[in-house]
Amino acid sequence: MTTDTLNKVQDTDTLANDTRKAELLKSEVEHIDITSFDARPIVEAMGKMSFTSRDLARAAGIYNQMLSDPGCSVWLVIAGSTSAGGCMDLYAELVRNNMVDAIVATGASIVDMDFFEALGHKHYQALEIPDDDTLRSLYIDRIYDTYIDEVALQDCDYTIGKIADSLEPRPYSSRAFIREMGKWLSEGNGKKDNSLVKLAYEHDVPIFCPAFTDSSAGFGLVKHQVDAMKRGGHWMTLDSIADFRELTDIKITAGTTGLLMIGGGVPKNFAQDTVVCAEILGHDDVEVHKYAVQITVADVRDGACSSSTLQEAASWGKVSTALEQMVYAEATSVLPLLASDAYHRGHWRSREKRRFAKLFD
Repeated sequence: MTTDTLNKVQDTDTLANDTRKAELLKSEVEHIDITSFDARPIVEAMGKMSFTSRDLARAAGIYNQMLSDPGCSVWLVIAGSTSAGGCMDLYAELVRNNMVDAIVATGASIVDMDFFEALGHKHYQALEIPDDDTLRSLYIDRIYDTYIDEVALQDCDYTIGKIADSLEPRPYSSRAFIREMGKWLSEGNGKKDNSLVKLAYEHDVPIFCPAFTDSSAGFGLVKHQVDAMKRGGHWMTLDSIADFRELTDIKITAGTTGLLMIGGGVPKNFAQDTVVCAEILGHDDVEVHKYAVQITVADVRDGACSSSTLQEAASWGKVSTALEQMVYAEATSVLPLLASDAYHRGHWRSREKRRFAKLFD
């Protein structure tokens, strides 16, 4: 085969791959707008039903109690892929309308999903799922029935590294670094106004990712460190102890707190553990989390934190059993109802803004 013939074959293969990739990445995930519909009648009707419907209605009631309690600070806790699945604008709306005061999340939710879309990239519905090796050959990543363009995700990695390169080489909590990400977006570098990271920066709502490098951010930060080593210079680092201390400081300052937890994992445990940490620091009068809602599909029988009930957390001195509710459901199917119900009931309109991020200025 001549060189010209080989080049023609390669060009044909590239064109075919590009066409196939475009076919698979043609249907964008559209994020739900909780302001566009009023879920109150549905939630009220579900309260007169049984099973998960009644659990959700009670959970919605507890969330509304958090918002209507003038002394309560609300913490949003996110694990899993609900942001990629269509709830991204929902979370942004909670921040925009003063319905949460602090956020604890996985790095994937904050970086691979929200910051990723803030850069102008998209998530796509997987309307067909070919062999995953085929997806790999096309540089398409899959989250169940959702696609991500790996090339776009690498742009996210690169951007995180660029932000790290611009910072003073010292330790940062994940909160401090995510605030720099929000500042960068707010300074005109972002392509999406409805970004959780951007809005949290603008509204002084701190975001914590206790396992931050377990995400797209990790690749960018590793490259930042390796490049700095090669130059013989210094580099910024992440201080996980500062994460725990800062969130505990917020708990001590806040007093009464309520948890709205989507999924479980590290964010759930991290948020709950602040009560115990405050006690260890000598704050014997610190309150357990007064209100708590968790939406999860995890099975309690494996003894994991993700699936542990909120009543179990009471045995650890973390959560009150008086106002708690587990909702066993896939979150994208019920969270929009809970959030829309709370938005339209409007308790957020009279809430005081906490602006906890200013604690660390």
